[in-house]
Amino acid sequence: MSFLELDRVGKSFGPNVAVEEFSLTVTKGEFISFLGPSGCGKTTTLQMIAGFLDPSHGAIRLEGKDLVATPPAKRGLGIVFQSYALFPHMTAAENVAFGLEMRNVARSEREERVRAALTLVGLAGYEDRHPRRMSGGQQQRVALARALVIRPSVLLLDEPLSNLDARLREGMQIELRQIQRNLGTTTILVTHDQIEAMSLSDRIVVMSKGRIEQIGTPQEVYEQPASAFVAQFLGKTNEFAAHVERAAGQARLLAGSWSAPAPAGVSGAVTLSVRPERISFGDTGLAGRITSRIFQGNHWLFQCDTECGPAIVIRQNDGQPQPEQGAAVHLNWQAADMSLRAARVAA
Repeated sequence: MSFLELDRVGKSFGPNVAVEEFSLTVTKGEFISFLGPSGCGKTTTLQMIAGFLDPSHGAIRLEGKDLVATPPAKRGLGIVFQSYALFPHMTAAENVAFGLEMRNVARSEREERVRAALTLVGLAGYEDRHPRRMSGGQQQRVALARALVIRPSVLLLDEPLSNLDARLREGMQIELRQIQRNLGTTTILVTHDQIEAMSLSDRIVVMSKGRIEQIGTPQEVYEQPASAFVAQFLGKTNEFAAHVERAAGQARLLAGSWSAPAPAGVSGAVTLSVRPERISFGDTGLAGRITSRIFQGNHWLFQCDTECGPAIVIRQNDGQPQPEQGAAVHLNWQAADMSLRAARVAA
């Protein structure tokens, strides 16, 4: 039996469908991210799990128990909001203790658990500090401690790091993942940040327009995107028109002057997708010309015009000379580094 299950869950607001046929099973201790652009339904789905919204249809079960029939306060879930939602008149310790007070936990146990929670998030010694005297990262830690101190069955995170600057956010990602692994708490994160989702998650649920586009490990959804949306939303990608040519009993996949043996089952016109960092420059391959090159420290970013349209190439900075702007080049990649899908036929 799965630990948390969403079975064909949907939510509509009048004629507008926010979430459609969302099905997912989550194992105990797993870290899942709902990833997608604004308006894709990821926060609505999280709110249905939390109990802030009722599904229009479908079932949500936690260890076999019907969550939809359970009031939000009795679901035993920990929640960290984007705004942190700390009480400004309370100290860090009082904020963390609030949920335990609502559960009538004895004072001695409450104090012990609050100290342990603040230590866990690196805030030992900050018990008496008010939120206004804390940085954004410290406030985020208090909010996390408040969610964890109740020992939730599931931790729900709604864009918890989005208000932090880039450097602090990266550090908090590492800390959050380490805390989650140490505690083994089942966690669901809502985010629009692809790097954040790939850094933290065991599996990612990629969403678009209220529907699931793909569910998989970070490597699966990046290396084997199930749709054009997934390929384009998770990092940069190049797409080239290609086709299969058969001659003398052999089948070859061709994109301009680049070619490779055609994979089994591939025929007709296809769209070929390959990540920029998987492309190299060589003596043969897809012919093109470099229109710009940008040095970005640990790598070079090239923009090219090719026989099959524009392309982006990323090459690691290994200290070797790189092609100049305006240089004629040939683009190459390994067949294993690309994904294919049937080309759309114009109406």
